[in-house]
Amino acid sequence: MLTCIFEDGGKASLRHAVADVMIIDKDNILLVKRAPHLSNPNKWGLIGGYVDRDEWVEQTAKRETLEESGYEIELVELFRIVDNPDRRGENRQNIAFIFIAKPVKKVTESDKEASEVRWFSLDNLPKQETFAFDHYEQVELYLRHLKEPFSLPIVGKI
Repeated sequence: MLTCIFEDGGKASLRHAVADVMIIDKDNILLVKRAPHLSNPNKWGLIGGYVDRDEWVEQTAKRETLEESGYEIELVELFRIVDNPDRRGENRQNIAFIFIAKPVKKVTESDKEASEVRWFSLDNLPKQETFAFDHYEQVELYLRHLKEPFSLPIVGKI
């Protein structure tokens, strides 16, 4: 939660906004292993991070992908907005904008937030317990969408 002070002096605790990205190349997904100094250390997850001040969520998705993986991407579609206040593995109330993207080009190395960056076959993902937050569930939902397409983006409970 962020503590915000308004013009009238009032205070409120508000939720964070993050952009997460499912980078898909054919039947593969790019995942990052979270560095030991982060929450959910050494767990696999989607690439993503906090939306900076004066930044659009699409910009965040591209910036975080470049920082954490070294890839430039093309955003394909907004997959989901997750606003569940009780997300698994979260100690903050993040609202996540999850995008589907495709890789364009690897241009640099990953930053210190990723201890490993690896492509996985969608048919051979790491075990659920090795995933950070609710990212495994997001990938499972994407796989469901591939088998039986439904309207995107997904907003709210499903």
